[in-house]
Amino acid sequence: MSTIHTVFQRLQAGGRKALIPFVTAGFPAPGLTLPLMHALVEGGADIIELGVPFSDPMADGPTIQRASERALAQGMSLRKVLDIVRTFRATDVTTPVVLMGYANPIEAMGAERFVAEAVAAGVDGVLVVDYPPEECVAFAATAKAGGLDPIFLLAPTSSAQRFADVARAGSGYIYYVSLKGVTGSGKLDVDEVARRIPQIRAAVGMPVGVGFGIRDAESARRIGAVADAVVIGSRIIEEIENNPGAEVACVTAFMRGIRAALDGLAPAKGEAQ
Repeated sequence: MSTIHTVFQRLQAGGRKALIPFVTAGFPAPGLTLPLMHALVEGGADIIELGVPFSDPMADGPTIQRASERALAQGMSLRKVLDIVRTFRATDVTTPVVLMGYANPIEAMGAERFVAEAVAAGVDGVLVVDYPPEECVAFAATAKAGGLDPIFLLAPTSSAQRFADVARAGSGYIYYVSLKGVTGSGKLDVDEVARRIPQIRAAVGMPVGVGFGIRDAESARRIGAVADAVVIGSRIIEEIENNPGAEVACVTAFMRGIRAALDGLAPAKGEAQ
């Protein structure tokens, strides 16, 4: 049983929803990534998505693109991201870390070597945006065999066949993209999300986290009422951008507001209390 699976089991037993924040490794400076990760945990994170910066992103909106460009300009790389996770594990052995990024750096390292080094560093899962499940069966199998949860995206346009492909290849949780577009864009349609979540759960048999478009405690609360997890990325990057010199304190405070909103939800019918 993976660490991520254990976290979701524990939260579901207590009638609580997972809070999954995203930060870009190396932004705003390499030396701040580790303090920011600890700030996320202090603020109530259950799982951390750590972005591996890449020069040619497809799903990231302008906010995360800026963060990636700044990180790359300061020399951040996949190997340095793994070093950060390894250092994080020296003081936090329980909070799952999911690397979120693109295929090119992984393929440059080699899939088997990446999985081995990621697991050795303390990584629990990986979400590769440009690895559709039907085209990375071998990678997903390698990840699972090595102890790494391969996590996949589903979108409003995903077909029943894509649901089936994700159910076979994925583990840990599903990242449901609530909007048609890139991160930080568009208006969140909670009613549409609520309609889709039961279909996804039934098809894939995994917890469903929802991201893209969650901006504040109210939108997190509304999504948390229907999903298993809330994923927040662009809004946290903006907090970091807008508070130079006070990034850690501002991120901690922001996270506490989201955590309080989620913990204020009444357990859904059928959930443990």
